[in-house]
Amino acid sequence: MTRRADGVDLKLHRWELVASHPVKGTEAQALAVAEDAALHYMPAVLARHARSGDTPARSAFLTSDGAWLVRLKQDHRECHMRVTAARLIHTQEERKAPPKTFKEKVRHALDGPEPSEPPWAPQS
Repeated sequence: MTRRADGVDLKLHRWELVASHPVKGTEAQALAVAEDAALHYMPAVLARHARSGDTPARSAFLTSDGAWLVRLKQDHRECHMRVTAARLIHTQEERKAPPKTFKEKVRHALDGPEPSEPPWAPQS
């Protein structure tokens, strides 16, 4: 998004996880895959407008924590990406609550929603 402050346009960006690539192997192998992505990956925003054989301008910076910050420019389009090797520590599958009974639906309609217990609360 762009904000204006003291007569200057500031382009503000928020990082978000848009892709992940699992690597089975050592940390060194994961770092090598991250480096390869930083130096060769072509984001879709540029790829869909590129002709065969086009190569964008690329500036790749390796930060002190091992992440890559990459700026790409082709014609009048510009984008940036951050490539980081990270270890997956935890995942949890989505769980849906069981469907409400007719009685619960009627009670909810008459009384309003019941306060929900946090998932870490002791079960009775």
